[in-house]
Amino acid sequence: MGFKCGIIGLPNVGKSTLFNALTKSEIPAENFPFCTIDPNVGIVPLPDKRLDELNKIVNSEKIIPAVLDLVDIAGLVKGASNGEGLGNSFLSNIREMSALAHVVRCFEDENITHVDGSVDPRRDVEVINLELILADLESVTKRIAKCEKLLKTNDKENKIHFDLLNKLKNELELGKLINIKSYDIVEQKIIKQFQLLSSKPTFYIANIDDSEKSEKNLNELKKIANELGSSVISASVKIEQEISLLKEDEKLEYLELLDMDEPVLNKIIFEGYKLLGLKTYFTAGPKEIRAWTIRDGYTAPNAAGVIHTDFERGFIKAEVIDFKDFIECGGELGAKEKGKLRLEGKDYLVKDGEIIHFKFNV
Repeated sequence: MGFKCGIIGLPNVGKSTLFNALTKSEIPAENFPFCTIDPNVGIVPLPDKRLDELNKIVNSEKIIPAVLDLVDIAGLVKGASNGEGLGNSFLSNIREMSALAHVVRCFEDENITHVDGSVDPRRDVEVINLELILADLESVTKRIAKCEKLLKTNDKENKIHFDLLNKLKNELELGKLINIKSYDIVEQKIIKQFQLLSSKPTFYIANIDDSEKSEKNLNELKKIANELGSSVISASVKIEQEISLLKEDEKLEYLELLDMDEPVLNKIIFEGYKLLGLKTYFTAGPKEIRAWTIRDGYTAPNAAGVIHTDFERGFIKAEVIDFKDFIECGGELGAKEKGKLRLEGKDYLVKDGEIIHFKFNV
């Protein structure tokens, strides 16, 4: 569906190592700035235990999980909005993202160069955010100039855009990220068209080690994220990469040794999924069990269209079973017998985890 979560941050904070761990790929992750120039794209399956639970009942030939596109974007530096460090091309890569995972270095290691000479989470976050703000300010100012020329035409849409752009400009000039939720629904739709970098939903990943200094840096990052209305996931990216390379049985042993129930990577994937406002519904049959990704607020026909446009075009109804009912009733037949299968129409809003069979005619 083209939902992309971009991994951003300063050079040498662990972005590419994290990407390698998440995607089990082997892109370069060397100890020098701008090791990553072209964005690396990886398709990451969404870990979902519900698929295994469904398969215990359905016993399908194939299990197909939902996926998320992750993009490793090269490190930004101070002055990126003015072209420093190949910054303009990097910023344009961010523009294409639906959400951002901002990796912040919280570990100390004299063998790994920090682009600014020292580890300082607040400064590092502010450097990146300021570059996004400055790039947006330039973009918004250009749009205002274009709208201004058309004011004499009395075009209503142009006037709405002009007024909104000036509101955005005021925010950006104050050094603020654009909080899209503070605008009404109509304004939000327009702002999304502008593809502003500073309006992208963002969460933070603290790359930590087990030192006291790292713990202090993590706490500082949590304060910053709280001020920005965001969240933090802490991870030792180095350890996570080691875990990702293990076989499944070895992985479970290692996690138990570390007193972890699952890799932190799973939380990162889920956070990106949640931040994008995504949900999962399932189709389940003898040939395959499949998780389908939809946006929050999708109706039954919208959800059907994710499978095939013909399903949406010729939608008649949807047979829906809640996940819990499907498991407790031992599958579709048991759910039917106990009255847990519902028929839903065109206005039905699909919920996360439902098992759905669509009826259509084209």
